[in-house]
Amino acid sequence: MERRPHIYVALPVMDELNNLPETIRCLHGQTYKNFTLVACVNQPEEWWDIPEKRQICEDNQKSIMLLRNIKEFECAVIDKSSRGIGWSGKQKGVGWARKLPMDLALTKGQETDIILSMDADTVFHNEYFLSVAESLATHHGAVALSVPYYHKLTGNEDLDRAILRYEIYLCYYALNLWRINNPYCFTAIGSAMALPLWAYRRVGGITPKYSGEDFYFMQKLCKSGRILHWNREKVYPAARFSDRVNFGTGPALIRGNSGNWNSYPVFPYHYFDEVGETYGAFFELYDMDLETPMDGFLRAIFREADIWSPLRLNTASAQSFVKACSQKADGLRIFQYLRQRHRLQPARDENSLMVFCKKFIPDEFEKAGIDSDKFSFVDSSPEDLDKIRNVLVEAEELYQKKDYLWEN
Repeated sequence: MERRPHIYVALPVMDELNNLPETIRCLHGQTYKNFTLVACVNQPEEWWDIPEKRQICEDNQKSIMLLRNIKEFECAVIDKSSRGIGWSGKQKGVGWARKLPMDLALTKGQETDIILSMDADTVFHNEYFLSVAESLATHHGAVALSVPYYHKLTGNEDLDRAILRYEIYLCYYALNLWRINNPYCFTAIGSAMALPLWAYRRVGGITPKYSGEDFYFMQKLCKSGRILHWNREKVYPAARFSDRVNFGTGPALIRGNSGNWNSYPVFPYHYFDEVGETYGAFFELYDMDLETPMDGFLRAIFREADIWSPLRLNTASAQSFVKACSQKADGLRIFQYLRQRHRLQPARDENSLMVFCKKFIPDEFEKAGIDSDKFSFVDSSPEDLDKIRNVLVEAEELYQKKDYLWEN
């Protein structure tokens, strides 16, 4: 009988006492019982002596007690919160709080076991763990699963409007990368990542950045193999204003609620086409020099007069050259290129979104009943924003499912 993989749930915890009971309830309800929760309760050591931060330290102590009293399933607590053992120096933040549980799993588990990254404000259905195990078993060569996500609304209009605007941005961005067949079409969300231990070992683990660790981790995995993008169960992250990291969902909602969405523009679709044209030229570049739309940007960012020739000299085939090109012009460089294009030639977010919807998903958009001439992120109702979000989510799911079934 084939061994069922053990799932190690890597959970950062900071100031989460109000959310943990619901997380524990979701864990207890799993039909797949072969798992261990590894929670890293954490905050900087100096917070104990900062009056306005003391409450978080005390909240964390209560969380430790709650976690250590779990009887329904196996739970290991990594204490980086109690006085004297909190984070110090550069070793701090959610990147480290994800890394320590993942590294612990590597020392305890077998190569086919699974690391499942989670956040304490995310909920999921009872067959979530089973679905992840099935997806990775069905595609045993995949290095990771980028789990589909869906932010639940709260009933607070300001918060709902902000999270819908943010999720529209995420879906739109991913959809355009899918459309041009780009390998970096994943959406990196820390509460929606899973991978086998052998893949974690292959890439040398997660790099513990203060924020954005999920993006850099998924990009590293993407460069090492195939990422799955569809799973029959989703995760449902919370929508909340949070400033505990420099960028990500929480800070985006805070800035967006004040009217500042400059960091999350809806790029015109033809900017993505320029990325697609660049990637489409890689095979030709192996045999000859030619200019691509991204060349000027890449020369500037790498401070290199010749981007592609050094890669030719260090690759033995066209296939390996194309791979080297895509790893150089990676997901981070794509985002930076799009940002630069948008700064040089800005476009109104609503216009970019409406043009895309009418061109690439016209039937679905028409069924949603949105008046494109009157649509506004500021003035349209949350109900209309939710309709747009759902149209984009369903469009992305078509790509995700097609990719998932590709090998089978």
